[in-house]
Amino acid sequence: MIAIIDYGMGNLYSVEKAFVKLGTEVAVSSDPLVIAAAEKVVLPGVGAFGDCMDNLQKCHLVPVIHKVIQEGKPFLGICLGLQVLFEGSEEDPGVKGLGVFPGMIRKIVAPGMKIPQMGWNSLLYRNSTPLFAGLPETAYVYFVHSFHAVPENPEVVTAVTDYGGPVTAAVGRGNVQAVQFHPEKSSSIGLDLLRNFVQMKA
Repeated sequence: MIAIIDYGMGNLYSVEKAFVKLGTEVAVSSDPLVIAAAEKVVLPGVGAFGDCMDNLQKCHLVPVIHKVIQEGKPFLGICLGLQVLFEGSEEDPGVKGLGVFPGMIRKIVAPGMKIPQMGWNSLLYRNSTPLFAGLPETAYVYFVHSFHAVPENPEVVTAVTDYGGPVTAAVGRGNVQAVQFHPEKSSSIGLDLLRNFVQMKA
């Protein structure tokens, strides 16, 4: 069973619908016990970094997120769910993230380009991840974001996209994988990526 973390923000049900389409058992839940018992966990999200961390704290979900990651269970962050895996964000200075990956979330600097980046863009693969197994060399996915991850260790970056320069599109290390784009809005490419997550082993 896959648990989709419900902390009061994000397009949870479009993510749930995508997994159901793959024939996967899912539970949208804010209950730490349900999340802890799941085989795999997804943290989706849209909105502001500070609001997300505030809601996660209020729902007592931070400890269970660290617990499932430390246990080696496959964990997928989507959009804001990627950003909060880092230590902090320029969007809300002083707010601590989950700190799973050392590094910060920075404002996209793309002179002459519209911010937020909104729409389809291609992935440029950087480091291996089971999420991208079997995906085409040129995979177009759907983005909506003004900030991106700048990790301390560039080896955790699994894909970038070109938006006035390289912008982090995905990160991963071991059982923890995350994407800045929305796989649930990325047509067949997104479904293939979620299928790869379903098939990840603990």
